[in-house]
Amino acid sequence: MGVPESDVLPRIVVMGVTGCGKTTVGKALAERLGIPFADGDAFHSEANVKKMAEGVPLDDADREPWLRSVGKWLEEHPAGGVMGCSALKRRYRDLLREGAPEAWFVHLHGSPEEIHRRVSRRKGHFMPESLVESQFATLEPLEPDERGVVVDLELSVEEQVKAAVRAIQS
Repeated sequence: MGVPESDVLPRIVVMGVTGCGKTTVGKALAERLGIPFADGDAFHSEANVKKMAEGVPLDDADREPWLRSVGKWLEEHPAGGVMGCSALKRRYRDLLREGAPEAWFVHLHGSPEEIHRRVSRRKGHFMPESLVESQFATLEPLEPDERGVVVDLELSVEEQVKAAVRAIQS
């Protein structure tokens, strides 16, 4: 399914493990499409942020209220919006689709080595490098019935955005 013929753009979730570039690519994609962007990290509870900062991975019970908040933002943007959100499991994406059934997922994919390198250089973020492996262990690839595209995170941001737009418009 491509972009509807009306001027309404889909709600898009830029997804992937920590450090893959969800915020950078999400902002660039939103700017390109002229729609709002939100960073899923801003929707985490203080308890979730503290837990991750201490190197403890979130479990499904921790993630559910967060995902519902992210999904509510998507629901509140029927004219289109881009959300940066890990959305690592199919059931997490299903929760997001409850309020935005037509949501598109742009999975920024890269090697564990590249993600470790990126996260180790990141300053001021609550997610430590020690949680990279747990993110990959949790990650479930997009399934054939899910609207989405996998984009190589080693492409330039501009090329990642172009790939996402091509997929959404096809």
